Amino acid sequence: MRVTKLAAAAGLALGTLISCSSTRETEGKARVTTQPFGKTPSGEEVRLFTLTNAGGMEVAITNYGGIVVSVKTPDRSGTIGDVVLGFDSLDGYLGPHPHFGSLIGRYGNRIAKGRFTLNGVEYKLAQNNGENHLHGGIRGFDKVVWQARPLTGGDAPGVVLTYLSRDGEEGYPGNLSATVVYSLTPNHELRIDYSATTDKDTVVNLTNHSYFNLAGPGEGDILAHELTLSASRFTPVDKGLIPTGELRAVESTPFDFRKPVAIGARINEKDEQLILGGGYDHNFVLDNSGRGLAPAATVYEPKSGRVMEVLTTEPGVQFYTGNFLDGAIRGKGGKAYGKRYGFCLETQHFPDSPNKPQFPSTVLKPGGQYRTTTIYRFSAR
Repeated sequence: MRVTKLAAAAGLALGTLISCSSTRETEGKARVTTQPFGKTPSGEEVRLFTLTNAGGMEVAITNYGGIVVSVKTPDRSGTIGDVVLGFDSLDGYLGPHPHFGSLIGRYGNRIAKGRFTLNGVEYKLAQNNGENHLHGGIRGFDKVVWQARPLTGGDAPGVVLTYLSRDGEEGYPGNLSATVVYSLTPNHELRIDYSATTDKDTVVNLTNHSYFNLAGPGEGDILAHELTLSASRFTPVDKGLIPTGELRAVESTPFDFRKPVAIGARINEKDEQLILGGGYDHNFVLDNSGRGLAPAATVYEPKSGRVMEVLTTEPGVQFYTGNFLDGAIRGKGGKAYGKRYGFCLETQHFPDSPNKPQFPSTVLKPGGQYRTTTIYRFSAR
């Protein structure tokens, strides 16, 4: 299959949903607005797309790295506030940061020693996390400018992002045509639909790396947030945070979030896995895997009353507690992001799956289609 056909396929699949002639909804209050968001050092124009639903919830996304710049949602008193870490301008995202809000690809999370074998051929990737490969490499999907079009014509405004990752980019085989659709539903849901096709056998594992703090970015740590995870097992890791291959039961461990538990309740226990991760930085095996779009996690922040539910079609979710934040980064409003000031719930296939045949496969073949969906649903109580 030629590269041009791959790129066209992604656009045609969504062509009936997209109006390219307008950036604003013509009916009701649901709308998409767009504005300039600066330029990359190479001169590429970057845009900011703001999605607003009829209930007044607002999500801002930039086509640089597919980054979720803000998610503004009501607390229990109805006050609208932002709940994701990041920056006020493009300049912050162009500098070094720990993937705030970013689309991650081709492969989210780690691949051991920066290499994998597919069809008897070894592929070598960047070793950008110690000896391992992390989040797509030096210039992953989080550092490119995606083609972007507003999604209009209904009650779920959105933006459609497309990117053609060429054969050999960051060491991965195949021309991969990726499409990511962000939409904001009337039910205060940020929905992310991922799809991709290839002209050569490859591996793909896309995710979003938003850091959440339901009290607000820079408003202290997230240790009082109460987490529930629909996961009876997790994948323990070695000192490089690479899964050992074991699927370990969470029962009677600090990793048991099957009932609501404050994130900080057990985070400092002398557990080998917590010590290796510096806190939680682990993939959880979702109990509902294979059942379509299903509940994965719920987070409740007692002070604001905000609730975030996560639903996904993916088999796993990486729960990370901002262990490497240290206050050096100043984000929105000039506020410092200290240790554990944000948490991530990155829906995904498992880390290092290309080297773990017992894990769910991440191989995509020509003629097939990669397709996953994740929803972040917001409310208050």
